[in-house]
Amino acid sequence: MPFIVIKHAILLPLLCLMLLAPIPLFSQPRARDEPVSLEPYWRQALGGEVLSLPHVQVQSAVVALDGGNIKAYSTIGTPLWNFTARGRISPFVTRSREGSSYISRTNGMFIAVNRAGRELWRRDLESPLTAKVVIGWDGRLFIPTEKKIFCYTASGNLLWIKTFESSFTTAPKLDRNGGILFTSENTIFRIDPFGNINSLTLSNPPSFVFLNENQQIVAVYSTGVIEIIKEEKSLPDEDHSEAQEETAPQEAMETPIQETPIPGFPARPLAAADRGNEIAAVLSDGRVTLVSVSERKILWTGNSHIREQGLRSENAAEIIFDDRGIYILSKSGATCFSSAGRRLWYTFLHDAAAVPAFGDDGILYSGGTDWILYAYKLEDRVLQQKTSIYGPVPEGSYGMDRPHAVFIPSIPLFENEVRNKLNAIRRAVNAGDVGTNEPEWVSFLMTLSSNRDSIVNKITSINLLGKLGSRETIPWLLNIFNRDNEPSVKAAAINAIGNIGVDPDGIAIQTFLFSVYQGSVRNEQILSAITSATGALCRFSGPPLSEMGIRLLNHLSVGNHPPIIKRQAERELISLK
Repeated sequence: MPFIVIKHAILLPLLCLMLLAPIPLFSQPRARDEPVSLEPYWRQALGGEVLSLPHVQVQSAVVALDGGNIKAYSTIGTPLWNFTARGRISPFVTRSREGSSYISRTNGMFIAVNRAGRELWRRDLESPLTAKVVIGWDGRLFIPTEKKIFCYTASGNLLWIKTFESSFTTAPKLDRNGGILFTSENTIFRIDPFGNINSLTLSNPPSFVFLNENQQIVAVYSTGVIEIIKEEKSLPDEDHSEAQEETAPQEAMETPIQETPIPGFPARPLAAADRGNEIAAVLSDGRVTLVSVSERKILWTGNSHIREQGLRSENAAEIIFDDRGIYILSKSGATCFSSAGRRLWYTFLHDAAAVPAFGDDGILYSGGTDWILYAYKLEDRVLQQKTSIYGPVPEGSYGMDRPHAVFIPSIPLFENEVRNKLNAIRRAVNAGDVGTNEPEWVSFLMTLSSNRDSIVNKITSINLLGKLGSRETIPWLLNIFNRDNEPSVKAAAINAIGNIGVDPDGIAIQTFLFSVYQGSVRNEQILSAITSATGALCRFSGPPLSEMGIRLLNHLSVGNHPPIIKRQAERELISLK
């Protein structure tokens, strides 16, 4: 018996230590073994069938319906607005950083709708969208139709058009330089923001193309093969300064050098996305694979909801690859993996009319065949991004915020030459034939706008900057407003900002507010320009920018301001209702 007592005296502390010790995570049952059961966070009747996946941006979701309208809902399910295009629409909706929506009717009418559901402008493209619109870093739009790419400013001014011999086989997407990357049959095209084209012809058509961190093109084929494509030299676009519409060069292509293939995907990729030097893909058999391009190896492979459900394949899928992990979305459900390959959750959808969308706030949006939009809260993680008062801050800049020294030698010295160049720029801008001249012309106009010699030339150059429409020029225009002593020049700078239409950081409205509230602006011409520009910015962006603008317009509509300014401010306020 004494022996037994001693034994228990030794074992008891050991047992306590074992109970208090932390249990390793891998010893616990994995939640991934069973799908997450879905209970709607909220639901809303749509009144029509969803044409494509919802587009989630700026705390709201927009869906395109077969009835020819688009509807917006807040992230808590509140109906926000319903826009009717008055005709059938193509199944592509894109939203900009400030929440503007871009759609097209099937007859080719392209329509921009602001964050509050009001039409901003429309343009006839003659044929409908064939993929989503790509939004550039400064708000410009790259618009794909069957065999054309249009580039418009956010306020609807045409910058250039490119025409191709064949339809696009992969949808255009933004590359690391702020241009677009896509394929047409077995040719890869890269177009920079100003319309310069580089192209490469491969022996086989790729299914997906990416631009890695080393500025090399990575091609993924339907067989699962992955190759890094080395370009021997770039192929710049020819100068077509006299023509509004340019045909992309498709002859005399450079022969690319294809490196040793990277270990590819073990089945046909259904969808793929890249981040850094890694490519994630969901395969036709439902597996998910992550490949390191730089290390030339497969990092891991896992099973998505498609494979768990026993489906042979799906016709369409989307993949998101961000800081949180990798998300696989299809009509049959959704799956989330960590970047290290651990499956965090998966779930099944029933009777979804289109591929669902997954928001930065962890909510899955799915339009059902029962004409109901369902929202499911699947995780509490929120994507951390650098933001302003609207959406994510752009990844880069086109350098349109200042003149560049490389173009200074081309600036004319004599007055008649300056006038001739301004007239040539005006004709090209009005014709939508800016194209590759844009960087040089912006540098010229900025330099001229700060010249002290000719007020007329300054005003002309400022007006043209507004039509060129890059929001990167707003700080330059505000500097003219703050520093120039001539009222007509100040007014021109303000009107140019209104013509640009986009102020996602709110710096223009804040400057106008400060100037008016401090009483530093009393000139009627300047006040009139502030009133009209504030109305234009509010109409384009909607809240929260319009809340500041409405406060300014209310202030201008009362008090000791000139009667003409009060009436103008009242008209702008009415237009915002």
